[in-house]
Formats: sequence, structure tokens, C-alpha cells
Amino acid sequence: MTTTSPVHHPRTAAAGTLAPSAPTPPSPGAPRPQADRLDVTALGRLLDGRWWELRRRARDLALRPELQKIEGLPTAEHRERVLAQLRDLVGTGEVLRAFPVELGGQDDPGGNIAGFEELAVADPSLQIKGGVQWGLFGSAVLHLGSEEHHRRFLPGIMDLSVPGCFAMTEIGHGSDVSSIATTATYDADAEEFVIHTPITAARKEYIGNAALHGRAAVVFAQLVTRGVNHGVHAFYVPLREDDGDGGLRFLPGVAGEDDGHKGGLNGVDNGRLWFDHVRVPRTNLLNRYGDVAPDGTYSSPIASPGRRFFTMLGTLVQGRVSLSGAAVSVSKMALAIAVRYGSERRQFTGADEHSEVVLLDYQQHQRRLLPLLARTYAATFAQAELLERFHGVFSGEHDTDADRQDLETLAAAAKPLTTWLALEALQEAREACGGAGFMAENRLVGLRQDMDVYVTFEGDNNVLLQLVGKRLLTDYGKEMAKVDIAGAARYVAARAADMTLHRTPLRRAAQSILDSGSRARSAGHLREADTQRELLEDRVEAMVEEIAGALRPARKASPVEAAALFNAHQHQLIEAARAHAELLQWEAFTAALPKVRDERTREVLTTLRDLFGLTLIEKNLAWYLVNGRISAQRAKTVTSYVDRLLVRLRPHALDLVDAFGYTAGHLRATIATGVEKERQDEAREYFRRLRAAGQEPVNEKVLHAGQQRAGVAQPSSAD
Repeated sequence: MTTTSPVHHPRTAAAGTLAPSAPTPPSPGAPRPQADRLDVTALGRLLDGRWWELRRRARDLALRPELQKIEGLPTAEHRERVLAQLRDLVGTGEVLRAFPVELGGQDDPGGNIAGFEELAVADPSLQIKGGVQWGLFGSAVLHLGSEEHHRRFLPGIMDLSVPGCFAMTEIGHGSDVSSIATTATYDADAEEFVIHTPITAARKEYIGNAALHGRAAVVFAQLVTRGVNHGVHAFYVPLREDDGDGGLRFLPGVAGEDDGHKGGLNGVDNGRLWFDHVRVPRTNLLNRYGDVAPDGTYSSPIASPGRRFFTMLGTLVQGRVSLSGAAVSVSKMALAIAVRYGSERRQFTGADEHSEVVLLDYQQHQRRLLPLLARTYAATFAQAELLERFHGVFSGEHDTDADRQDLETLAAAAKPLTTWLALEALQEAREACGGAGFMAENRLVGLRQDMDVYVTFEGDNNVLLQLVGKRLLTDYGKEMAKVDIAGAARYVAARAADMTLHRTPLRRAAQSILDSGSRARSAGHLREADTQRELLEDRVEAMVEEIAGALRPARKASPVEAAALFNAHQHQLIEAARAHAELLQWEAFTAALPKVRDERTREVLTTLRDLFGLTLIEKNLAWYLVNGRISAQRAKTVTSYVDRLLVRLRPHALDLVDAFGYTAGHLRATIATGVEKERQDEAREYFRRLRAAGQEPVNEKVLHAGQQRAGVAQPSSAD
């Protein structure tokens, strides 16, 4: 295999920018003035956020060989290895922080997630299996059960003597949890619930720990009592018992199958489960939000079935928060590997015929990696804010219905962007590293396989963005409802004037006059934070308003017509939600800048923020042009200014990835250890010695060129 060759000479990177005289960035091996270096230590502390110490302790754990993934390990061995790793983690206590102090935890939900996110550095299978055990199975008991449930069930969950499952997803209903078909029918005479799988589509599917290790499960089912279906509730259901020969066997009425080898995460024993009239005590209903008395009477502190359902699911939001954080960590690893390799690997000679060009000095290589680096920084800061919100709710510091709804929406916005980012970063890093990136020893392909399913874990990404879009429409409707009649008239008139301005050449003409033919003036406007914020905010607001207007007839339409109208605008709604999530990331990045004390570091980080903002605008230039938000002249400036930012950031690429805090021991990728630099240095020294000794053969092209200049006749093909 050969490394894909960049096609641009490094000089062309500056040729199309606003500052052609900008100096060519030095080779990574060339010393740079100390004043030009970033404060990597302080930047790393900022990136690690409030729980930086716990993150670093988790990273230290990832350095232990017994916790690290062995590439190519057979599925059966990988599963047993990860189970053993979980037992090791129990001994450290690092995975139990979210549980109550009286049971051996630390009541620290935020710190718990921060540490869990870093487990992906060791092995994503370890992060996911641990997440199933303590973040889903254990969390469901903790947040949906009573204190009596905590005393009965949590000790075994915490010490792993009871490996468990989170049995929510059904083969016939993935993200549509409210429509699951498993039933839990109450038998008042026996004071038991009868858990039953009535149809094949109701089988619980893709359930972690279900294939081999799970001894119990939290099973989600439709609660039926006295002939009334009270919706989805959670039940603690034993699954297996010892078989007497050192193994496990299903309890009567419980059945299941192994999902087998998967596209990734093969250290997790996913499987399917179903139940044939399995009976559990009435007291196994996790009854914080809904209870059944011995006589079958149902009661709940939340009267509305819909609100009750979303409240129950909202308590389990930590799965999305954790997946989002793990995806950010993997994005950091991918870019750390690719940038370090790209700073050492040389390919094709440039101005110096005796020296090949470092890959990262090529404009196209910078275009491939540096915008992803900017997105990863933005995602990191946004994840830190999300984790603060999560901790506020689950620690009780800020736990209102409004806080929980906001957290649910923020998690639904974050997880799609971060998991898609991880896949894109891994794929681009793999390609940017050429054939070396395809080698399992360099981890990129293995991580890509493991991260693939993150985009559908805990809710399909598009479904989650639809949830965000609906919240945007709801908030828009509430804001409009607050405006009185006179205010509404003024709003409509002002908005109509604004839209008229946008839809005519007036705004664009004003921009062109302001720029007065100067690309520098146009770029100066674009790099202002207020301009970026205005463009990003305006796109979200305009998209939401347009969708709201299009859906307004649904209020008076029949259910069929209303559903068809909504479906016709589903893509627009999802795009608006994605734009909103990107705006949240930009705002988080911008809010982090004042926290950087070192002036040079803050300057570089601001440039990285500008790269993030302008690449978002560049990606959506068609929308800005069609909707009159930007002139053609200013639109041309966006791309040229992005190119200029790449040149500015190139000298700092290594510092920016070093701030992630991942050493060669964490990355475990051969090409990120400095071995490529050793090869390149050896090669350059070898050819230097040949030239110095006069032993280098004459290049045929050079020989022919010299003969032509001297007028020496060249032999013809006939000769």
C-alpha cells in the first residue's frame, strides 16, 4: 500500500489567500520561538474541564495493559476479557461515583460520566459494557426505583456479582419506545406481574449482557392492571441462575439468543431476550413514577401519561451524555494520530529538490484535518457545558422540570453531532494516513468499527434531532403566544420588512458597498464574533420560522393531513435542529476563550474558533446566498479566508493535539510514536551522505536537461 499523494504544492496554500506574503509555516522539526508556543498544560486543563483530575485518573487506568483492547482477538475471548476488566474496575471504585454514598458511591454524577468517557481510550467495548452495567442497568434501578429497591438490588449491581441488562429496545420498535409490545399484566390474586412477549416483534434486541453474562434485567413493558394500559414502566426481572457446572442457564419462561459477531464492539455480548409469562413480585416494579397497590389500583405522582413517560425516560439521559463524551474522546485520538503522523511523513519534493514536503504542509492535508480539529475543540467545550447541566440535575443542585427538559434537549442535540464527528474524524484520519492508517496496529480502523453503532445507540441521530426540532418549534410557539395583538402586528410587519430586505439585492448591495472591493475588509467583517453569531443564529431562526409557518395549517387539518404535512417538512426540521446544535457548539467555544490566560494561546484558539464558525458558514453558503444573507463578493471571501486561517494554524497543530492529553501510550498507534520521523531522518541523512561523497547517481531527467541546454544531440528512437 502507498500513501495517497497530496496534489497541492505547499506554496499554493498561500497563493489564494488574502495575505500572499504570509510566511510558509516551518517544518515540524524546525525549532520555533518559545513565545510562539502554546501553553499546552493550561490548555489541556481547560479542555478537561471541571473534572480534569478524574479524567486524567481514568486515562491513567487506560495505560494498564490488562485493560487495553487486543486487536484481532476472537469474539469469545474478547467478551471474557472485557468482563474481567469490569471486575478490575470495580476494585478501583472509579466506576461507582454516581451511586449513593451510603452504598459505597460518591454521589458525583458529573465526575462519574467524565471518567466513563475516557474508558474508550482503553477499549470502546469496555466503555459500553461498563455503561450497560452501571450507567443503564444500575442507573435505571437508582433513578426509577425506591430506596427499598436500592437496598435490594444496587449492591449486586455495583460489585458486579449481578451482571445485568437494560432491556428496552425491541426488534419491532427501536427509538419508538412508547410503542413497545412487551406486556406486564398485574395478577392481583398472586400479587405478581406477568411479563410476556406476545409477538416476535416484541423481542428485546441488541441488549448488552444478554447473550452470556446477564443474570437480571430491567425490562421495559406496557403496564396493564384492571384492564387499563398505563404505558411503559420498568421491572426488575431475574434472567439466569447457576447451572451447577460453573455456567449459567435461563430461568423458566426466559429465552434468548446470541447476536453473534458484530461490525464492532465485539467485547460486548449483545443478544435478544423474550419472555413466556414470566412472573415477578409486585414489588419488582420500579415504582418511583408509577405504582400498583396489592389490589391492582394504579397511582402516580404525575397525572399526565405523556409527561410521566418522558419523565421516566429523561432520568436515563446519562447514556446519551456518556456516548457523546466518548465520541469526543475518540475524535481527539483520531486527530492526534493523524496530525502527528502528518507532521512527520514526507511525500514529493517541493522547492528543495533534495527534501520532500511534510504532509501537513500541503493545503489539502490542512483542509482535511484542521477543520475537524476545530470541530473537535468546539464539541469538547459544548460537552463540558452539557456535563455541567447533567450534574446540576442529577446532583439535585438544579433539578426542576424545566432543567430536565433542557437537559434532554441538549443531550439530544449533542449526541448526533459528536458521534457523526467521531466517524468523520476516524475516516478522514485513516485516509490521511494512507496505507499506514489501514493497519490494525494504528487503531483507526478498529476504532471506526467500534464507533459505528454510536450513531444509533441511545436513539438514532436523526430521531434525536427531530426531537430537538420539535422543541425549537414549541419554544417558537410559546414566544409568539406571549406577544399581544399589537406586538404581534409590529413583529409581523418588522419581519416582513426584514424578509423583503433579504429577498432583494438591497442587503447584498449594502455589503458590497461596505466591502468596497476590498477582500481584506470583507474578511475583517467575517472574522468578527458578532458577525459569525449573527449569521449562525439568523439561519436557525429563519429555518424554524419558515417551518412553523408551513406547519400552521396542520392545526385545522385532519390527523391524516396533519401527519402528511409534518412528514413533508421533516428534513427541514432536522436540518434546523442540526444548525441549532452547531450554534450551541460555536457559543460554547466562544464562551471558553476568555478563560484562556495566556495571550498567545488565546489568540490561536480564537483563530481555531473562527475556522469552526467560517467552515459552518462555508458549508451552508448556498443557503446564505439564496436567502440574501450574504453577498456574492463576501461569499467568495469565506473560502479564501478559511485558507488563510489554515496557514495561521498549521504551526500550532501539534500543540493543539498535544493539549488533548493523550500520550503515545494512550494512542497505541505505531505511527504516532515518532517512528516515522526516525525513518525520514534516516533517509534524509543517507541521501545527504551520498551527495556529500559524490556517490549519488545522476538523475536521468537532470542529465537530459543539461545536455539540451548544452546543445548536445539526443539519440532518436530509431537509433
